[in-house]
Amino acid sequence: MEIRELKEEDLESLIKLYEQLDGANAGFTSEEARRIWKEEIAENKSIKYFGAVQEGKVVSTCYCAIIPNLTRLGGAVCFVENVVTDKAFRGQGLGRKVMEKAIDFAREKNCYKVILQSGSWRKEAHQFYEKLGFDGESKKAFILKLKEY
Repeated sequence: MEIRELKEEDLESLIKLYEQLDGANAGFTSEEARRIWKEEIAENKSIKYFGAVQEGKVVSTCYCAIIPNLTRLGGAVCFVENVVTDKAFRGQGLGRKVMEKAIDFAREKNCYKVILQSGSWRKEAHQFYEKLGFDGESKKAFILKLKEY
């Protein structure tokens, strides 16, 4: 098992794993993912996808985006999203290792905090995040959906 930054070669497997996230990615092609990767992600040093990869298959992942900030003495914010581990690989600590990679990246980028969102119904995931040190009580997220999937 390899815990590492994901690359373009991992996209097909990553897209397949995202089908387990919430069902909102059905029909999204690896060709479309590759286009977005090349145009928006590959050269952007503030966006990283991390994953646990076994024999070429992404089995756990998260992505993070570093957002520059003019408060907190210029300390940036790291936003983490799309945390998912393949059902067959849960309970092995892979999600923790992937999240720790993202948190380390946030530290390298001088972030003063890491933010993530989780569906309000995902109580088991909330316990996982709290064990990593996240505080689920200090802030409230508001979402304005511009598209429904």
